[in-house]
Amino acid sequence: MAQESNLQKWQAASLPVDLAQELAAYTPAEQEDAFYQDLNFGTAGMRGLMGPGSNRMNIYTVRQVTEALARFIDDQGAEAKQRGVVISFDSRHHSQEFAQETARVLSQHGIHVYLFSSLRPTPELSFSVRYLKAFAGVMVTASHNPKEYNGYKVYGEDGGQMVPDAVAAVVAKRTEIQDIFTIATDEKEANVDIVDDQLDNAYLKEMRTVTVDPDLVAAEGSQLKFVYSPLHGTGQYIGEKALQQAGFTNYTIVKEQAILDGDFPTVKKPNPEDPAALALAIEYAKKNGADAVVATDPDADRMGAAVRLANGKYQVLTGNQIAAVLVNYLLTAKKQRQELPENGAIVTSVVSSRFASTVAQSFGVATVDVLTGFKYIAEMIDRFEATGEHQFQFGFEESFGYLVKPFAHDKDAIQALVLFAEVAAYYKSKNQTFADGLQELFERYGYFEEKTVSYEFPGQHGHEEMAAIMSTFRQEGPQTIGGQLVLATQDFASQTEYDRDGATKTLPQPKADVLKYWLADGSWVALRPSGTEPKLKLYVGVTDDSAAGAQTKLTAIVNDMEASLKKN
Repeated sequence: MAQESNLQKWQAASLPVDLAQELAAYTPAEQEDAFYQDLNFGTAGMRGLMGPGSNRMNIYTVRQVTEALARFIDDQGAEAKQRGVVISFDSRHHSQEFAQETARVLSQHGIHVYLFSSLRPTPELSFSVRYLKAFAGVMVTASHNPKEYNGYKVYGEDGGQMVPDAVAAVVAKRTEIQDIFTIATDEKEANVDIVDDQLDNAYLKEMRTVTVDPDLVAAEGSQLKFVYSPLHGTGQYIGEKALQQAGFTNYTIVKEQAILDGDFPTVKKPNPEDPAALALAIEYAKKNGADAVVATDPDADRMGAAVRLANGKYQVLTGNQIAAVLVNYLLTAKKQRQELPENGAIVTSVVSSRFASTVAQSFGVATVDVLTGFKYIAEMIDRFEATGEHQFQFGFEESFGYLVKPFAHDKDAIQALVLFAEVAAYYKSKNQTFADGLQELFERYGYFEEKTVSYEFPGQHGHEEMAAIMSTFRQEGPQTIGGQLVLATQDFASQTEYDRDGATKTLPQPKADVLKYWLADGSWVALRPSGTEPKLKLYVGVTDDSAAGAQTKLTAIVNDMEASLKKN
């Protein structure tokens, strides 16, 4: 069997002591999972558990995919090699080591490398690729995954994650590599330049453009009291500089979570989507009466928040709620200044709320829906700039990713951090809170509620199990969900929308393994296997005239879908 042969190659190799010991301690089940395949490399890059094996993140699999990337760049010619690759990394275990190995493999090919000497956020890496006009970028991170994971994101010359055609070319190059233990590296790093202050300063200069109303921030920025947690990651260094530059000084850092630690000892998951990740910051806020709490994930591309209510308690906001309030603030300011373009558009994913879209529509601003993955938002920004079809106003995903200004082409928690603080300061200037602003939008546009539920399918057969569930839903699509008729089904794998009468139309998005159902009351449901984790994700969005009504609808739909998933 290929799996046994693969295992034997690793057992015969001269591995570093830590990997050799871990390999020797593997159980049969762990051996199977670590060697049954090569770690998947797709449009979201490569992400997996750390450890020995072809299906794990380690120096050999990092060298392997970097060698494939290097061969791809070789094929593009001398100019591409000279333009080079920017590399950054987060606070996870082995991240700096993986970044160093990446630099050495690329340098061995004579490819110019720009390497940060210490950790920097994903959005700064995206910006740096654009600023330096580099050919590509690599970010070593597993984003918000648990501590056992690490990852490797590849960026194209536009600063967005590498597009599918280029990914396919890299994957093809990887299949040509016969022995991952003999990949050559340049230990002298002859083609490696260290870049730190130059790019920090350039990024921070662009960050000044994120502030919408400098006069407001000058007057109110020092009055807003908030707590910030970088969740043991990259956000604090550049985040504090950006906050102070904008005029926000009255904040407290969660000291326990300012420690760079790949074990993420204070949280179960370093994910601001998880309310538990904000618990310690909320404790801080309660002690000093802070107006709000903000947290960024380890590579600072996602931001979560909680806001103080009138009763002194703190409400953890959803990504969709944050986006709606930010969009309302941005578009209101532009309208008041007569700077709102006639062809403005926000860009979001097909599994994100219609809340921000409804707000945008009231300003005459369009919403463009793309597949999940911020690279698709980046692609749409590039399309707008090339065609003039729309002017980009804001981009977001429900999973706490936001982009205000497109100097970065990935979700940017540093931008979100500064804009969130400005919006909170705006409401404080009116003797209100961010929560009051959210409530005003509910009363004006309806009560929107959403929920995302993840179902784990680990191991060798996990992908097969998820594929079987998706196949069943395609073959036996539900006629009703939560007591509501299904009016239309969107199957992004076939790029087709079907209505109840059998009429069809073509979807504009690329093919993807996503199903979405639109219900008679305007609610929607989506199913999608995760691109980065062994999870099947269920998304539900509803709206109603009351909060209680929205919650009732949401509960009915989630319960119905969970019952259907259990049958499968």
